[in-house]
Amino acid sequence: MSTDWSSRVVERARVHAALGEPARLSMVDRLTLGDASPGELGAELGLSSNLVAHHVKLLEQAGLVVRSRSEGDHRRTYLRLRPGPLAGLVPASARGAARVVFVCSHNSARSQLAAALWADRSPVPVASAGTEPARAVHPLAVVTAAAHGLSVACGTHHIDDVVREGDLIVAVCDNAHEELPSGDRLHWSIPDPAAPGTPAAFETAFHDLAGRIDRLAPAVGAPC
Repeated sequence: MSTDWSSRVVERARVHAALGEPARLSMVDRLTLGDASPGELGAELGLSSNLVAHHVKLLEQAGLVVRSRSEGDHRRTYLRLRPGPLAGLVPASARGAARVVFVCSHNSARSQLAAALWADRSPVPVASAGTEPARAVHPLAVVTAAAHGLSVACGTHHIDDVVREGDLIVAVCDNAHEELPSGDRLHWSIPDPAAPGTPAAFETAFHDLAGRIDRLAPAVGAPC
């Protein structure tokens, strides 16, 4: 038995063992849709903080989840799924939405790229908005989208002017997630590409968004 083959079997066994417990499988299903803090996971799944910590530790050891520090308040920790070990995983429950609205602080980069990607991959209508909209879309967002055969909206919009009943809101930055009131929405903790302001940062954000949208799109359909 080759060493490479043996190590792959051990890795697969570790993943299957981690998913063999209903609470951990529920956590993975939830994180497939979007990121969440340990406290948010516990509240949504009805688990105590010590149980959440136990299950998260095992998921980390299996290489299924990683932690990131909030770019907003710099105190919160968010858990995100590592898609590689679970390629092709579809959440257990689908969501109905009249429209998907991607929200970030300035509506100038991440939310615009997400909306362009969604329009390319799903028939469900899409829009984008910001909590503090910038005056214009970031030029590198326009360039990045165009490099992948997509186009972003020409203007920015405030969330109050865009969101309506029946929308599924996806906050694609920590600041927007932490600024918005509590509610039924998804959160993707994606670093701000405008901070470094380089083409590589925008390309990284684009591919992060693309992977997440590829996982979310099959789970979202028009409301019944």
